[in-house]
Amino acid sequence: MRYRVGVDVGGTFTDLLVTHGSGEARLYKSPTTPADPSIGVLEGLERAARDQGRALDEFLADVGTIVHGTTITTNAVLTGDGARTGFVTTNGFRDVLNMRRGLKARQFEKYAPPVPLVPRHRIQVVEERVTVDGSVMTPLREHDVREAARLFREQDVEAVAVSCLWSFRNPQHEERIGEILAEELPEAYVSLSTEVLPQIRVYERHSTTALNAYVGPVLRRYLVRLEEELSGQRFGGTLLIMQSNGGVMSPQLAQRFASNTLLSGPAAGPVAGVFYAATHGLQNAITIDMGGTSFDVSLVAGGTPAVTIEGEIGGHRVASPVVDIHTIGAGGGSIAWIDSGGLLAVGPKSAGADPGPACYGRGGTEPTVTDADLLLGYLDADFFHGGELRLDIDAARNAIGALCEPLGMDATEAAAGIYRVVNANMAAALGVVSVQRGYDPREFVLVVAGGAGPIHAAQIARELEIPLILIPRQSSVYCAVGMLISDLQHDYVRTYARDLDQVDLAEVGGLYRDMAADARATLVGEGMDDDRIELRFSADLRYVGQFNEVEVPALNGTGDTEPRLGDMVAAFNERHDTLYGYSMPGAPVELINLRVSARGVTDKPGFSRGEPGEADPSAARKSSRRAYFDGEFVEVPVYDGLRLLAGNVVSGPAIVEQPTTTIVVPADAELDCDEHNNYLIHPEGTTVQELRELLAKES
Repeated sequence: MRYRVGVDVGGTFTDLLVTHGSGEARLYKSPTTPADPSIGVLEGLERAARDQGRALDEFLADVGTIVHGTTITTNAVLTGDGARTGFVTTNGFRDVLNMRRGLKARQFEKYAPPVPLVPRHRIQVVEERVTVDGSVMTPLREHDVREAARLFREQDVEAVAVSCLWSFRNPQHEERIGEILAEELPEAYVSLSTEVLPQIRVYERHSTTALNAYVGPVLRRYLVRLEEELSGQRFGGTLLIMQSNGGVMSPQLAQRFASNTLLSGPAAGPVAGVFYAATHGLQNAITIDMGGTSFDVSLVAGGTPAVTIEGEIGGHRVASPVVDIHTIGAGGGSIAWIDSGGLLAVGPKSAGADPGPACYGRGGTEPTVTDADLLLGYLDADFFHGGELRLDIDAARNAIGALCEPLGMDATEAAAGIYRVVNANMAAALGVVSVQRGYDPREFVLVVAGGAGPIHAAQIARELEIPLILIPRQSSVYCAVGMLISDLQHDYVRTYARDLDQVDLAEVGGLYRDMAADARATLVGEGMDDDRIELRFSADLRYVGQFNEVEVPALNGTGDTEPRLGDMVAAFNERHDTLYGYSMPGAPVELINLRVSARGVTDKPGFSRGEPGEADPSAARKSSRRAYFDGEFVEVPVYDGLRLLAGNVVSGPAIVEQPTTTIVVPADAELDCDEHNNYLIHPEGTTVQELRELLAKES
């Protein structure tokens, strides 16, 4: 089998990257079909097959691996279209799930709480109690479980989440509840907290388990249908599903742990960022992905994407590890509007894929970022998506014209204002993941993705003084690239809450060995050879009396050795100082959770090197056009990105076009084409080599 396919289902387009054993990579886009995303996926695969001159079934028979990132679970939560879910918990604690932790972050604003995943009348309690040390204080009353099942049956419940007090200390009651529910409700999807998230903090555990149940049936139906459709077209390879932690897993595990896919699509972006930055010997990168609806930004330090256990989706907490991605409503389809103070604002509302921006000619009338980019000359009306969609410049002008009178501007000034505002919004988002977390963005390379990202990247970098921009040739299907280079990954956690001076190292070592054994068994069950399994051991520490813990490395070996507590405390103090601006060496520290991250290393696709050329890019010049630079329209050269050769240097102002993306090179910058035909933008008067050495030193 010669092909590997990465599939990223976005809000506007479904992106596919098809790689060949020779290193050749081709990208494809098809409109996302929200009602049934598999339709868009199959349409994209059909486009790939036609491009290869083959029928779909013939092409799929020659595909070895499909890695799929899905928005199915995310959309189910955001739209309220998840399964009809019930919840079982300990008597006396019925309202913990829907009480959440309050709205502390928004206590001075008038925000309504999110709609509950499980309304109170579908939350049932059972008589049982496990103590903090895991001993049974009150035996489980099984009659309560069967009565809860009867009520769920009467309410047509599709899924049930089970999360009892202190169950992670002793899972026997939850496991028995699961057995009874399987007897009474054999068709229901049952989610146990002791399987989904066996760790301390009752609300986070409740919420993650409820989310898993809420989206589980939705994802299961989709994956079963997708596998049937692929199998019907002779696909006999391996299907893998992208997870929120930056790894992949089998469809069977994805159905069981559906909450691990809640942020799966964007999670591939930082993984791709690590790959592309490494081609230039760089370990520090800020990755951005600007699509049609949203703008995702993440930070990679030391070659590792930032991971958090404080994720949130639709106002509901997800406490399983997720790649730390900050998202704002800023994309090509983001709508420009005038706020109550008479000022120009952009987003978060988007025109989406249907009807899309006004210039799409599909009935949209509101002004968007894409309309502004078209009026400013950055987009070619006849070459959008390689000419598949001709943009209507008059429709864009009419849409933006609605803003002109209230703002006292002409159409060009209004379009330039939209461009500046959305750039400022995105630069602020970069500040959230860098400056606010103790990092200097000037010490990072900016890795740019998305169909719209390269149009805006240079201005974003200028605001934060980022010296080097890397734009992959596959930037418009960037997350699909990340999916193809992702490894199988699973995360395990056990709570071990002790003051550090009370830690039993032998007991800790035993817990690590148990998790390591579970991890190896899971990866071997997914077909991974033992010699390709890597384990990373860490622990959550905090100062005694504080609430927020910090994850630090615990072991460098295989889990058979005991952790060095002194090294852990030193790493904790250093990381705490970076995150919060202070540390307290000598203050008492407590251990909260033990963690194991298991990785099964997959085969990676190779990307071919580009044909070498000289500095002069004139052979790739295709035309010129008027575009808006530094406050005025100027005639600038337009280059065909696919004809640029390794070593070509484009001086700004200029525009570089590919069928699925456009790159804007400012007047004071240069664009270099590297050996893999990726693009590097840097200030005029500097060289890529100088900047690489500077950034590598900072790393």
